[in-house]
Amino acid sequence: MTFNHFDTAGQAIMVDVSQKEPTMRTASASALVNLTPSIVRDIGAGVTSKGDVLSVARLAGIAAAKKTPDLIPLSHPLAIHHVSVDFKVDEEAGSIECIATVRAFERTGVEMEAMTAAAVTALTIYDMCKGADKGITIGRIQLLFKEGGKSGVYRREDAK
Repeated sequence: MTFNHFDTAGQAIMVDVSQKEPTMRTASASALVNLTPSIVRDIGAGVTSKGDVLSVARLAGIAAAKKTPDLIPLSHPLAIHHVSVDFKVDEEAGSIECIATVRAFERTGVEMEAMTAAAVTALTIYDMCKGADKGITIGRIQLLFKEGGKSGVYRREDAK
């Protein structure tokens, strides 16, 4: 397997995408936050001490997608055209799945933007709820779907 973020001398480089044709790129990623069922119920009812947890987390995820090149050293700055963050709340299990989707007409993919958005959304939920439970966990950060570019479509087989 060849990794294209290294030159022939093994030095880290930013991949040159200047000769690639722009195409519509879409990626979706998710992160899973595990809390207690009672905290998830409080979030749903809007009665947490910090306010509307999911609205703040959504804004954090959208902002994070736009800041990806500042956080991931070799990612390209992109003209992002769309970012959405949605939630699948399971009160009984005490979990919130954060799902971020990013779209851009670009020369390179938007997978890192989607993954960054999902991760920061989850971290924001943790930050807003940590006063009620220090045992919150974040896991299963994963790419769910991507399309565009020469590698075509990818869909995680175990994704719903």
